[in-house]
Amino acid sequence: MIEGDEISTLDVAKDMSAVSANAMNSLFDGLFRYNDKDQPELALAQEYKVSEDGLTHTFILRDAQWSNGDPVTAHDFEYGWKRVMQEKGPYISLFELASLLNVNKILDGEMKPDDLGVKAIDDKTLEVKLSVPSPMLEMLLALPIFMPHNQKFVEQAGEKYGLEYDKVLSNGPFVMTDWKHDQSWQYKKNDRYWDAENVKLEEINVFVVKEGSAAVNLFDTGKVDRAVNLSPFDVTGYEGSEHFIKMATTSNSFIRLNPDFAPFKNENIRRAISMAVDRESLTSIVLNDGTIPSYGIVPANFAISPDNMYFRDVNGDLSKDTKEEAQALWQKGLSEIGQTKLEPTLIFSDVDWSKKTAEFLKAQLEKDLPGLTLKLKTVPHQQRVKQEKAFEYEMSLSTWGADYNDPTAFLDMWVTGRAANRMKYSNPSYDELFAKSTMETDPKKRYDMLLELEKILIKEDAALVPLIQFGNLILKRSNVKGLIEHYSGIEYSLKWAYIE
Repeated sequence: MIEGDEISTLDVAKDMSAVSANAMNSLFDGLFRYNDKDQPELALAQEYKVSEDGLTHTFILRDAQWSNGDPVTAHDFEYGWKRVMQEKGPYISLFELASLLNVNKILDGEMKPDDLGVKAIDDKTLEVKLSVPSPMLEMLLALPIFMPHNQKFVEQAGEKYGLEYDKVLSNGPFVMTDWKHDQSWQYKKNDRYWDAENVKLEEINVFVVKEGSAAVNLFDTGKVDRAVNLSPFDVTGYEGSEHFIKMATTSNSFIRLNPDFAPFKNENIRRAISMAVDRESLTSIVLNDGTIPSYGIVPANFAISPDNMYFRDVNGDLSKDTKEEAQALWQKGLSEIGQTKLEPTLIFSDVDWSKKTAEFLKAQLEKDLPGLTLKLKTVPHQQRVKQEKAFEYEMSLSTWGADYNDPTAFLDMWVTGRAANRMKYSNPSYDELFAKSTMETDPKKRYDMLLELEKILIKEDAALVPLIQFGNLILKRSNVKGLIEHYSGIEYSLKWAYIE
Protein backbone atom coordinates (compact mmCIF):
# COMPACT_ATOMS: atom_id res chain seq x y z
CA MET A 1 0.00 0.00 0.00
CA ILE A 2 0.89 3.65 -0.31
CA GLU A 3 0.31 6.52 2.10
CA GLY A 4 0.98 10.11 1.08
CA ASP A 5 2.80 11.07 4.26
CA GLU A 6 4.59 9.86 7.36
CA ILE A 7 2.85 8.77 10.56
CA SER A 8 3.25 11.67 12.99
CA THR A 9 2.68 9.56 16.11
CA LEU A 10 0.84 6.45 17.24
CA ASP A 11 -0.02 8.01 20.59
CA VAL A 12 -3.77 8.60 20.35
CA ALA A 13 -3.54 11.21 23.11
CA LYS A 14 -1.31 13.46 21.03
CA ASP A 15 -2.43 13.37 17.41
CA MET A 16 -4.99 12.08 14.95
CA SER A 17 -3.81 13.18 11.50
CA ALA A 18 -5.37 11.19 8.66
CA VAL A 19 -2.31 8.95 8.17
CA SER A 20 -1.87 8.41 11.91
CA ALA A 21 -5.58 7.67 12.34
CA ASN A 22 -5.43 5.08 9.56
CA ALA A 23 -2.55 3.37 11.33
CA MET A 24 -4.27 3.56 14.72
CA ASN A 25 -7.38 2.01 13.19
CA SER A 26 -5.29 -1.00 12.19
CA LEU A 27 -3.44 -1.30 15.49
CA PHE A 28 -6.13 -0.57 18.06
CA ASP A 29 -9.71 -1.43 18.94
CA GLY A 30 -12.01 0.74 21.00
CA LEU A 31 -15.51 0.16 22.33
CA PHE A 32 -16.82 0.57 18.76
CA ARG A 33 -15.40 0.24 15.23
CA TYR A 34 -16.68 1.67 11.93
CA ASN A 35 -18.23 -0.90 9.58
CA ASP A 36 -18.64 -0.89 5.79
CA LYS A 37 -21.59 1.50 6.07
CA ASP A 38 -19.55 4.05 8.05
CA GLN A 39 -21.61 3.24 11.12
CA PRO A 40 -20.21 2.33 14.55
CA GLU A 41 -20.60 -1.30 15.61
CA LEU A 42 -19.61 -2.97 18.86
CA ALA A 43 -15.93 -3.93 19.07
CA LEU A 44 -14.34 -4.40 22.51
CA ALA A 45 -17.72 -3.70 24.07
CA GLN A 46 -19.87 -6.79 23.72
CA GLU A 47 -22.92 -5.05 25.20
CA TYR A 48 -23.95 -1.85 26.94
CA LYS A 49 -26.91 -0.19 28.55
CA VAL A 50 -28.02 3.41 28.96
CA SER A 51 -29.79 4.94 31.94
CA GLU A 52 -33.28 6.42 31.49
CA ASP A 53 -31.96 9.97 31.56
CA GLY A 54 -29.29 9.15 28.94
CA LEU A 55 -26.47 10.26 31.22
CA THR A 56 -24.94 6.94 32.33
CA HIS A 57 -23.61 4.43 29.80
CA THR A 58 -22.38 1.09 31.11
CA PHE A 59 -20.18 -1.03 28.82
CA ILE A 60 -19.44 -4.73 29.33
CA LEU A 61 -16.12 -5.68 27.70
CA ARG A 62 -15.43 -8.92 25.89
CA ASP A 63 -12.36 -11.05 26.59
CA ALA A 64 -9.47 -9.40 24.77
CA GLN A 65 -5.68 -9.13 25.01
CA TRP A 66 -2.93 -6.69 24.23
CA SER A 67 -0.28 -7.99 21.84
CA ASN A 68 2.01 -8.71 24.81
CA GLY A 69 -0.60 -10.98 26.40
CA ASP A 70 -1.93 -8.54 29.00
CA PRO A 71 -5.73 -8.50 29.28
CA VAL A 72 -7.55 -5.43 27.93
CA THR A 73 -9.58 -4.12 30.85
CA ALA A 74 -11.95 -1.32 31.71
CA HIS A 75 -9.05 0.20 33.67
CA ASP A 76 -7.19 0.66 30.34
CA PHE A 77 -10.05 2.81 29.08
CA GLU A 78 -10.25 4.84 32.28
CA TYR A 79 -6.49 5.41 32.28
CA GLY A 80 -6.42 6.18 28.56
CA TRP A 81 -9.21 8.76 28.59
CA LYS A 82 -7.85 10.49 31.69
CA ARG A 83 -4.40 10.52 30.08
CA VAL A 84 -5.91 12.30 27.05
CA MET A 85 -7.23 14.94 29.45
CA GLN A 86 -3.80 15.18 31.08
CA GLU A 87 -2.02 15.59 27.72
CA LYS A 88 -4.59 18.09 26.39
CA GLY A 89 -3.89 17.00 22.82
CA PRO A 90 -5.21 18.71 19.67
CA TYR A 91 -8.37 16.59 19.46
CA ILE A 92 -9.49 16.88 23.05
CA SER A 93 -12.55 18.79 21.81
CA LEU A 94 -13.99 15.39 20.84
CA PHE A 95 -14.32 14.71 24.58
CA GLU A 96 -16.34 17.90 24.85
CA LEU A 97 -18.56 16.84 21.94
CA ALA A 98 -19.14 13.52 23.68
CA SER A 99 -20.36 15.56 26.69
CA LEU A 100 -18.23 13.56 29.14
CA LEU A 101 -18.98 14.66 32.68
CA ASN A 102 -16.68 17.40 34.03
CA VAL A 103 -14.65 17.74 30.82
CA ASN A 104 -15.12 21.52 30.61
CA LYS A 105 -14.30 22.06 34.28
CA ILE A 106 -11.12 20.03 33.83
CA LEU A 107 -10.11 22.09 30.80
CA ASP A 108 -10.80 25.28 32.75
CA GLY A 109 -8.60 24.08 35.60
CA GLU A 110 -11.47 23.84 38.10
CA MET A 111 -11.16 20.05 38.36
CA LYS A 112 -8.49 17.44 37.68
CA PRO A 113 -8.32 14.79 34.90
CA ASP A 114 -9.15 12.15 37.52
CA ASP A 115 -12.59 13.77 37.84
CA LEU A 116 -13.54 12.87 34.24
CA GLY A 117 -16.79 10.93 33.95
CA VAL A 118 -15.26 7.54 33.24
CA LYS A 119 -14.75 4.75 35.78
CA ALA A 120 -13.76 1.09 35.74
CA ILE A 121 -16.29 -0.64 38.00
CA ASP A 122 -14.28 -3.84 37.59
CA ASP A 123 -12.04 -5.36 34.89
CA LYS A 124 -14.99 -5.95 32.56
CA THR A 125 -17.31 -3.05 33.37
CA LEU A 126 -16.78 0.53 32.24
CA GLU A 127 -19.11 3.28 33.39
CA VAL A 128 -19.26 6.50 31.36
CA LYS A 129 -21.13 9.51 32.70
CA LEU A 130 -22.25 12.47 30.58
CA SER A 131 -23.25 16.01 31.48
CA VAL A 132 -26.05 15.98 28.88
CA PRO A 133 -27.28 13.21 26.54
CA SER A 134 -25.05 12.92 23.46
CA PRO A 135 -26.62 11.81 20.16
CA MET A 136 -23.12 11.34 18.71
CA LEU A 137 -21.60 9.22 21.47
CA GLU A 138 -21.35 5.89 19.61
CA MET A 139 -19.97 7.62 16.52
CA LEU A 140 -17.30 9.35 18.58
CA LEU A 141 -16.34 6.27 20.61
CA ALA A 142 -15.20 4.55 17.40
CA LEU A 143 -12.44 7.16 16.94
CA PRO A 144 -8.81 6.52 17.98
CA ILE A 145 -8.77 9.13 20.75
CA PHE A 146 -11.25 6.98 22.73
CA MET A 147 -9.16 3.81 22.49
CA PRO A 148 -7.58 2.26 25.62
CA HIS A 149 -3.98 2.64 26.83
CA ASN A 150 -1.92 -0.01 28.62
CA GLN A 151 -0.62 2.06 31.54
CA LYS A 152 2.41 -0.09 32.36
CA PHE A 153 3.61 -0.10 28.73
CA VAL A 154 2.99 3.64 28.24
CA GLU A 155 4.94 4.54 31.36
CA GLN A 156 7.82 2.21 30.47
CA ALA A 157 8.10 3.72 26.97
CA GLY A 158 8.03 7.24 28.37
CA GLU A 159 8.54 10.10 25.90
CA LYS A 160 9.18 7.61 23.07
CA TYR A 161 5.71 6.07 23.37
CA GLY A 162 4.07 5.93 19.95
CA LEU A 163 7.16 7.14 18.09
CA GLU A 164 8.76 3.79 17.14
CA TYR A 165 7.28 0.45 16.11
CA ASP A 166 8.48 -1.21 19.32
CA LYS A 167 7.13 1.64 21.44
CA VAL A 168 3.50 0.90 20.73
CA LEU A 169 1.32 -1.94 22.04
CA SER A 170 -1.60 -3.18 19.93
CA ASN A 171 -4.98 -4.57 20.82
CA GLY A 172 -6.36 -4.39 17.27
CA PRO A 173 -6.23 -6.62 14.19
CA PHE A 174 -2.56 -5.91 13.41
CA VAL A 175 0.75 -5.18 15.11
CA MET A 176 3.50 -2.96 13.73
CA THR A 177 6.72 -4.88 13.10
CA ASP A 178 8.84 -2.25 11.33
CA TRP A 179 8.85 1.53 10.84
CA LYS A 180 11.44 3.34 8.74
CA HIS A 181 10.54 6.97 9.27
CA ASP A 182 9.49 8.91 6.16
CA GLN A 183 9.91 5.72 4.10
CA SER A 184 7.74 2.78 5.12
CA TRP A 185 6.18 0.67 7.86
CA GLN A 186 4.87 -2.86 8.18
CA TYR A 187 1.92 -4.55 9.86
CA LYS A 188 1.50 -8.22 10.65
CA LYS A 189 -1.58 -10.03 11.85
CA ASN A 190 -2.11 -9.83 15.61
CA ASP A 191 -2.72 -13.44 16.63
CA ARG A 192 -3.85 -12.29 20.07
CA TYR A 193 -6.65 -10.13 18.63
CA TRP A 194 -10.08 -11.07 19.97
CA ASP A 195 -11.49 -11.36 16.42
CA ALA A 196 -8.36 -12.79 14.77
CA GLU A 197 -10.35 -15.47 12.95
CA ASN A 198 -11.89 -12.75 10.77
CA VAL A 199 -8.53 -11.13 9.92
CA LYS A 200 -7.26 -12.67 6.69
CA LEU A 201 -4.14 -10.67 5.79
CA GLU A 202 -0.88 -11.90 7.29
CA GLU A 203 1.29 -8.92 6.31
CA ILE A 204 0.86 -5.37 5.00
CA ASN A 205 3.67 -3.15 3.78
CA VAL A 206 3.02 0.60 3.56
CA PHE A 207 5.28 2.98 1.62
CA VAL A 208 5.38 6.77 1.95
CA VAL A 209 5.08 8.17 -1.59
CA LYS A 210 4.23 11.84 -2.06
CA GLU A 211 4.32 12.03 -5.87
CA GLY A 212 1.44 10.54 -7.85
CA SER A 213 3.64 9.50 -10.77
CA ALA A 214 5.90 7.54 -8.46
CA ALA A 215 2.86 5.88 -6.87
CA VAL A 216 1.52 4.79 -10.28
CA ASN A 217 4.93 3.46 -11.27
CA LEU A 218 4.95 1.25 -8.18
CA PHE A 219 1.44 0.06 -9.07
CA ASP A 220 2.38 -0.57 -12.73
CA THR A 221 5.36 -2.66 -11.73
CA GLY A 222 3.34 -4.75 -9.27
CA LYS A 223 5.12 -3.49 -6.15
CA VAL A 224 1.97 -2.14 -4.53
CA ASP A 225 -1.69 -3.19 -4.56
CA ARG A 226 -3.20 0.21 -3.64
CA ALA A 227 -1.97 3.62 -4.78
CA VAL A 228 -3.34 7.00 -3.65
CA ASN A 229 -2.60 10.75 -4.04
CA LEU A 230 -3.09 10.50 -7.78
CA SER A 231 -3.88 13.15 -10.38
CA PRO A 232 -5.87 12.57 -13.61
CA PHE A 233 -2.58 12.77 -15.51
CA ASP A 234 -1.17 9.96 -13.37
CA VAL A 235 -4.04 7.58 -14.10
CA THR A 236 -4.31 8.17 -17.85
CA GLY A 237 -5.21 4.83 -19.39
CA TYR A 238 -6.77 3.46 -16.20
CA GLU A 239 -10.21 5.08 -16.67
CA GLY A 240 -12.74 2.29 -16.97
CA SER A 241 -10.28 -0.24 -15.56
CA GLU A 242 -11.39 -2.67 -12.86
CA HIS A 243 -8.48 -1.32 -10.79
CA PHE A 244 -9.65 2.32 -10.91
CA ILE A 245 -11.76 3.94 -8.16
CA LYS A 246 -13.01 7.53 -8.24
CA MET A 247 -14.77 8.58 -5.06
CA ALA A 248 -15.81 11.70 -3.20
CA THR A 249 -14.39 12.48 0.21
CA THR A 250 -15.43 14.63 3.15
CA SER A 251 -12.00 16.26 3.36
CA ASN A 252 -11.50 19.83 2.27
CA SER A 253 -8.88 22.52 1.90
CA PHE A 254 -9.11 26.14 2.99
CA ILE A 255 -6.79 29.06 3.65
CA ARG A 256 -6.15 30.11 7.23
CA LEU A 257 -5.62 33.86 7.61
CA ASN A 258 -3.52 34.81 10.63
CA PRO A 259 -4.83 38.01 12.25
CA ASP A 260 -1.32 38.69 13.56
CA PHE A 261 -0.68 39.80 9.96
CA ALA A 262 -2.28 43.22 10.42
CA PRO A 263 -4.05 43.53 7.02
CA PHE A 264 -6.06 40.38 7.78
CA LYS A 265 -7.72 42.16 10.67
CA ASN A 266 -9.64 44.02 7.93
CA GLU A 267 -12.85 42.19 7.05
CA ASN A 268 -12.99 43.57 3.50
CA ILE A 269 -9.48 42.29 2.74
CA ARG A 270 -10.40 38.82 3.99
CA ARG A 271 -13.73 38.78 2.19
CA ALA A 272 -12.21 40.03 -1.08
CA ILE A 273 -9.60 37.26 -1.15
CA SER A 274 -12.24 34.61 -0.52
CA MET A 275 -14.61 36.00 -3.14
CA ALA A 276 -11.86 36.42 -5.75
CA VAL A 277 -10.66 32.80 -5.84
CA ASP A 278 -11.65 31.09 -9.09
CA ARG A 279 -12.48 27.73 -7.56
CA GLU A 280 -14.12 26.38 -10.72
CA SER A 281 -10.92 26.75 -12.76
CA LEU A 282 -8.83 25.36 -9.93
CA THR A 283 -10.92 22.20 -9.62
CA SER A 284 -11.89 21.53 -13.24
CA ILE A 285 -8.68 22.53 -15.03
CA VAL A 286 -5.76 22.45 -12.60
CA LEU A 287 -6.70 19.52 -10.34
CA ASN A 288 -9.37 17.69 -12.37
CA ASP A 289 -9.45 14.71 -10.01
CA GLY A 290 -13.03 14.74 -8.79
CA THR A 291 -12.31 17.66 -6.46
CA ILE A 292 -15.11 20.24 -6.40
CA PRO A 293 -15.34 23.94 -5.41
CA SER A 294 -16.14 24.71 -1.77
CA TYR A 295 -17.99 27.83 -0.64
CA GLY A 296 -18.43 26.82 2.99
CA ILE A 297 -16.53 24.82 5.57
CA VAL A 298 -18.96 21.85 5.74
CA PRO A 299 -18.61 19.57 2.68
CA ALA A 300 -21.23 18.65 0.11
CA ASN A 301 -23.13 15.34 0.27
CA PHE A 302 -22.57 15.20 4.01
CA ALA A 303 -24.59 15.41 7.24
CA ILE A 304 -28.24 14.81 6.37
CA SER A 305 -30.74 17.09 8.10
CA PRO A 306 -33.94 16.00 9.87
CA ASP A 307 -35.67 17.06 6.62
CA ASN A 308 -33.49 14.59 4.70
CA MET A 309 -31.35 17.22 2.97
CA TYR A 310 -27.58 17.59 2.92
CA PHE A 311 -26.13 20.43 5.01
CA ARG A 312 -24.44 22.10 2.02
CA ASP A 313 -27.64 22.06 -0.02
CA VAL A 314 -29.52 23.77 2.81
CA ASN A 315 -26.92 26.44 3.61
CA GLY A 316 -25.89 27.17 0.02
CA ASP A 317 -22.77 28.93 -1.26
CA LEU A 318 -21.69 31.34 1.48
CA SER A 319 -18.56 32.86 -0.09
CA LYS A 320 -19.54 33.13 -3.74
CA ASP A 321 -19.75 36.50 -5.52
CA THR A 322 -18.45 38.11 -8.71
CA LYS A 323 -14.88 39.12 -9.45
CA GLU A 324 -16.02 42.75 -9.72
CA GLU A 325 -17.52 42.67 -6.21
CA ALA A 326 -14.31 41.13 -4.88
CA GLN A 327 -12.21 43.83 -6.54
CA ALA A 328 -14.40 46.58 -5.09
CA LEU A 329 -14.03 45.16 -1.58
CA TRP A 330 -10.30 44.73 -2.14
CA GLN A 331 -9.82 48.39 -3.03
CA LYS A 332 -12.02 49.45 -0.13
CA GLY A 333 -10.01 47.30 2.27
CA LEU A 334 -6.68 48.65 1.02
CA SER A 335 -7.99 52.19 1.44
CA GLU A 336 -9.14 51.43 5.00
CA ILE A 337 -5.71 50.15 6.04
CA GLY A 338 -3.88 52.89 4.15
CA GLN A 339 -1.95 50.65 1.79
CA THR A 340 -1.75 50.12 -1.96
CA LYS A 341 -0.20 46.67 -1.96
CA LEU A 342 0.07 43.52 0.17
CA GLU A 343 2.79 40.85 0.10
CA PRO A 344 1.65 37.96 2.36
CA THR A 345 3.40 34.58 2.33
CA LEU A 346 1.37 31.42 1.77
CA ILE A 347 2.83 28.26 3.30
CA PHE A 348 1.77 24.89 1.90
CA SER A 349 2.71 21.22 2.20
CA ASP A 350 5.16 19.50 -0.13
CA VAL A 351 2.62 17.33 -1.94
CA ASP A 352 1.55 17.55 -5.57
CA TRP A 353 -2.01 18.92 -5.27
CA SER A 354 -0.87 21.50 -2.73
CA LYS A 355 1.92 22.79 -4.99
CA LYS A 356 -0.43 23.04 -7.97
CA THR A 357 -3.06 24.84 -5.89
CA ALA A 358 -0.58 27.34 -4.44
CA GLU A 359 0.88 28.13 -7.87
CA PHE A 360 -2.62 28.62 -9.30
CA LEU A 361 -3.64 30.90 -6.43
CA LYS A 362 -0.54 33.05 -6.90
CA ALA A 363 -1.14 33.55 -10.62
CA GLN A 364 -4.91 34.02 -10.42
CA LEU A 365 -5.14 36.24 -7.34
CA GLU A 366 -2.26 38.50 -8.39
CA LYS A 367 -4.04 39.00 -11.71
CA ASP A 368 -7.48 39.73 -10.24
CA LEU A 369 -6.50 41.65 -7.09
CA PRO A 370 -4.17 44.50 -8.17
CA GLY A 371 -1.50 45.22 -5.60
CA LEU A 372 -1.36 41.67 -4.25
CA THR A 373 1.91 39.75 -4.40
CA LEU A 374 1.51 36.25 -3.01
CA LYS A 375 4.80 34.76 -1.86
CA LEU A 376 4.94 30.96 -1.78
CA LYS A 377 6.80 28.78 0.70
CA THR A 378 6.80 24.97 0.57
CA VAL A 379 7.22 23.13 3.88
CA PRO A 380 6.83 19.46 4.96
CA HIS A 381 3.32 18.64 6.16
CA GLN A 382 4.28 18.33 9.83
CA GLN A 383 6.18 21.61 9.65
CA ARG A 384 3.09 23.34 8.25
CA VAL A 385 0.98 22.03 11.11
CA LYS A 386 3.67 23.04 13.63
CA GLN A 387 3.76 26.58 12.23
CA GLU A 388 -0.03 26.80 12.33
CA LYS A 389 -0.10 25.75 15.97
CA ALA A 390 2.53 28.39 16.79
CA PHE A 391 0.76 31.02 14.61
CA GLU A 392 4.01 31.39 12.66
CA TYR A 393 2.43 32.06 9.28
CA GLU A 394 0.48 34.71 7.41
CA MET A 395 -1.56 32.46 5.11
CA SER A 396 -1.62 28.66 5.27
CA LEU A 397 -3.08 26.23 2.76
CA SER A 398 -4.68 23.92 5.29
CA THR A 399 -6.78 20.75 5.20
CA TRP A 400 -9.40 19.10 7.38
CA GLY A 401 -11.39 15.89 7.20
CA ALA A 402 -14.54 14.61 8.85
CA ASP A 403 -13.79 12.48 11.90
CA TYR A 404 -17.49 11.55 12.07
CA ASN A 405 -20.68 12.16 10.10
CA ASP A 406 -21.93 15.42 11.65
CA PRO A 407 -21.44 19.14 10.83
CA THR A 408 -19.69 19.67 14.16
CA ALA A 409 -16.71 17.79 12.69
CA PHE A 410 -16.02 21.09 10.87
CA LEU A 411 -17.72 23.63 13.16
CA ASP A 412 -16.33 22.63 16.54
CA MET A 413 -12.78 23.62 15.61
CA TRP A 414 -13.59 27.36 15.48
CA VAL A 415 -14.71 27.71 19.09
CA THR A 416 -12.40 30.10 20.94
CA GLY A 417 -9.27 28.35 22.16
CA ARG A 418 -9.84 25.04 20.38
CA ALA A 419 -6.53 23.38 19.55
CA ALA A 420 -7.58 22.94 15.91
CA ASN A 421 -8.50 26.63 15.58
CA ARG A 422 -4.88 27.62 14.84
CA MET A 423 -6.10 31.03 13.68
CA LYS A 424 -7.02 32.90 16.87
CA TYR A 425 -10.57 33.15 15.55
CA SER A 426 -12.85 34.18 18.40
CA ASN A 427 -16.48 35.25 18.33
CA PRO A 428 -18.47 35.13 21.60
CA SER A 429 -21.73 34.72 19.66
CA TYR A 430 -20.29 31.71 17.85
CA ASP A 431 -19.05 30.18 21.11
CA GLU A 432 -22.40 30.70 22.84
CA LEU A 433 -24.43 29.23 19.98
CA PHE A 434 -22.11 26.24 19.66
CA ALA A 435 -22.45 25.53 23.39
CA LYS A 436 -26.24 25.66 23.06
CA SER A 437 -26.15 23.26 20.11
CA THR A 438 -24.34 20.62 22.17
CA MET A 439 -27.17 20.64 24.70
CA GLU A 440 -30.08 20.82 22.24
CA THR A 441 -31.94 17.50 22.08
CA ASP A 442 -34.45 18.53 19.39
CA PRO A 443 -32.79 17.43 16.09
CA LYS A 444 -34.39 20.20 13.99
CA LYS A 445 -33.49 23.00 16.40
CA ARG A 446 -29.94 21.66 16.74
CA TYR A 447 -29.49 21.47 12.96
CA ASP A 448 -30.72 25.05 12.54
CA MET A 449 -28.12 26.16 15.08
CA LEU A 450 -25.38 24.41 13.12
CA LEU A 451 -26.49 26.09 9.90
CA GLU A 452 -26.32 29.47 11.63
CA LEU A 453 -22.85 28.73 13.00
CA GLU A 454 -21.44 28.25 9.52
CA LYS A 455 -23.07 31.49 8.38
CA ILE A 456 -21.42 33.37 11.24
CA LEU A 457 -18.01 31.90 10.42
CA ILE A 458 -18.06 32.27 6.63
CA LYS A 459 -20.68 34.84 5.64
CA GLU A 460 -20.65 37.29 8.56
CA ASP A 461 -17.03 37.10 9.73
CA ALA A 462 -15.28 35.96 6.52
CA ALA A 463 -12.83 34.35 8.93
CA LEU A 464 -11.20 32.00 6.41
CA VAL A 465 -11.14 31.17 2.71
CA PRO A 466 -12.97 27.95 1.75
CA LEU A 467 -11.35 26.40 -1.32
CA ILE A 468 -12.05 22.86 -2.40
CA GLN A 469 -13.58 19.55 -1.38
CA PHE A 470 -11.33 16.68 -2.34
CA GLY A 471 -12.13 13.85 -4.65
CA ASN A 472 -10.00 10.75 -4.51
CA LEU A 473 -8.49 8.74 -7.33
CA ILE A 474 -7.36 5.30 -6.18
CA LEU A 475 -5.73 2.42 -7.98
CA LYS A 476 -6.50 -0.85 -6.23
CA ARG A 477 -6.00 -4.33 -7.61
CA SER A 478 -9.30 -6.00 -8.33
CA ASN A 479 -8.28 -9.08 -6.33
CA VAL A 480 -8.01 -6.99 -3.14
CA LYS A 481 -11.35 -7.57 -1.44
CA GLY A 482 -12.89 -6.42 1.81
CA LEU A 483 -10.77 -3.27 2.12
CA ILE A 484 -13.32 -0.67 3.21
CA GLU A 485 -12.94 2.84 1.78
CA HIS A 486 -14.73 5.04 4.32
CA TYR A 487 -16.49 8.25 3.30
CA SER A 488 -16.07 9.93 6.69
CA GLY A 489 -14.09 9.25 9.82
CA ILE A 490 -11.18 6.87 9.22
CA GLU A 491 -10.11 6.78 5.53
CA TYR A 492 -10.04 2.98 5.27
CA SER A 493 -10.19 -0.24 7.27
CA LEU A 494 -7.88 -3.21 6.70
CA LYS A 495 -9.43 -5.55 9.26
CA TRP A 496 -11.62 -7.40 6.77
CA ALA A 497 -9.33 -7.13 3.70
CA TYR A 498 -8.07 -10.18 1.85
CA ILE A 499 -6.44 -11.20 -1.44
CA GLU A 500 -8.69 -13.27 -3.69
